[in-house]
Amino acid sequence: MSGLVVVITGTSSGIGFQAALQAAARGHKVVATMRNPEKAPRLVEAAHVAGHSVDVRMLDLGQANQIDPFIERVVSDYGRLDVVVNNAAMGALGTIEWRGMSELRNVMEVNFFGPVNLSRAALPHLRKSRGQILSVTSEGGIVAGAFSEAYCASKFAMEGFMEALAPVAHTVGVRVTLIEPGPVETEFYDNLGVEDPEIWVAEAGPYGTQFGQYLPQLFSALGGPLMQSAADAAKVIVDLIGQPRPPLRIQTSQVATDRISFKLADLDGSRVIERASAWLSQ
Repeated sequence: MSGLVVVITGTSSGIGFQAALQAAARGHKVVATMRNPEKAPRLVEAAHVAGHSVDVRMLDLGQANQIDPFIERVVSDYGRLDVVVNNAAMGALGTIEWRGMSELRNVMEVNFFGPVNLSRAALPHLRKSRGQILSVTSEGGIVAGAFSEAYCASKFAMEGFMEALAPVAHTVGVRVTLIEPGPVETEFYDNLGVEDPEIWVAEAGPYGTQFGQYLPQLFSALGGPLMQSAADAAKVIVDLIGQPRPPLRIQTSQVATDRISFKLADLDGSRVIERASAWLSQ
């Protein structure tokens, strides 16, 4: 289906950027949101060069008071709303004793409460259009990684929320899907802020040794051959737009499928813990 009104969050880079371009290329009316409007020209220009257009709007999912007015403006401007793609998210590294509660709350606000609030505001309009909610979680929403407590907690929460919502939303004509990427070549990892690993290791206190062993393996994995391109991950999302019977969840790569399958077959968790612990003892 083409010509649908599609809201995509987190479009300044990575998967969201590519999803906005691909959705516009298929004829959809794309409302692309980003927290920092100074990054908008790159997306607007990329769409223009490709012969399409996107409507870029500022939205900070961490600011709850922005969400209802944003949805109402979209519906007022376009007359309808067909699809919401919950893609925006922030990463975080560390452990709770070291990083503290304020960071956990901030990550949960952006990665969980923000998308949930956006979905809540959109649902009355999606009921009318018999539309869709597509929520990008992560392999990390099924398989938790060391030093990723806040991030994984937010993605686990999104998985549970959307899985519970899906059958209820279906009764009123709204389709819900979870999209689970594995490692993807995006700026997401660059934004973690680990420019000087030695400072992070020093700040980690009693966890410094473990964190120092973990970081090189993380960086090695991020530069490894298993990384998926953002464009390929975005295509999985855009292919779902307008599908009459989409799956509840879908992985964007075989790497993600393999890792999630490994976790789901590990009923007592021992194999997952063994694999994660190996990153801390090299």
